Amino acid sequence: MTSTLTLGYSPCPNDTFIFHALVHGLVPIAGVTVRERLEDVETLNRLALDGVLDLTKISYHALGHLRDRYALLRSGGALGRGCGPLVIATQPMTMPALRGKRIAIPGELTTANLLLQLYGEGYGNVLPVPFDRIMPTLRAGEAAAGVIIHESRFTYQTAGFFAVQDLGAWWEAETGLPIPLGGILARRDLGTETIRAVDAAIRASLEHARAHPDAARAYIRAHAQELDDAVTAAHINLYVNDFSRDLGAEGVRAVETLLARAEARGLIPYCDLPLMMS
Repeated sequence: MTSTLTLGYSPCPNDTFIFHALVHGLVPIAGVTVRERLEDVETLNRLALDGVLDLTKISYHALGHLRDRYALLRSGGALGRGCGPLVIATQPMTMPALRGKRIAIPGELTTANLLLQLYGEGYGNVLPVPFDRIMPTLRAGEAAAGVIIHESRFTYQTAGFFAVQDLGAWWEAETGLPIPLGGILARRDLGTETIRAVDAAIRASLEHARAHPDAARAYIRAHAQELDDAVTAAHINLYVNDFSRDLGAEGVRAVETLLARAEARGLIPYCDLPLMMS
């Protein structure tokens, strides 16, 4: 008997690149059919909170609220160096000048917002909007600054915006660790055997994409916010890396450090369950 598992991920090029082979049957999982659901990352975070999805991409901030029901997979996530969220504004300014000011964020449960709050006190006046509406929100004067993620990182300068703070660079300088942005979760009640099989299949899907880079091109373009091929390629090259294949010891340490700091600040609840199924 074949079971169907729902898999949520974003329409961003790094996710569609990684999961193309899996959801198109090029990398099978014995006894399992995968049905994808593409949503922006904050929608995925909320769906996971409601327990809607069997497997899902989430922000590591959201993981802090999900550890009792979901286990972290080793493959398929976004974690690295030089790839963190950026605080931008319509004019040059400093982070201290933004204390108490309204800051547009791509969702309350995003790692972008968590890093903003961990950066320092005084940045709690946030305006959650979809990630692709951050720059239009700033142009409309609805916020003093915004935290951008995904393709916006490659386009904000040509759009006339100024970088205020690279939150990823701050995190790396503060901890010496790579930036944990988003990971892939599986419902704990799926059981260890199924979770291991899914983890292996995601890794194989990524390896298939690397071996056949043109196979997913049409799928990626059909969902990308930014259709410029150079931007899409830069996005994949930045966010899909060796940590996407396997978190490894350093990646796990980065995630644990992020969650521990968030717990210490009272930004997420304490949980003593292991991140991953044994």
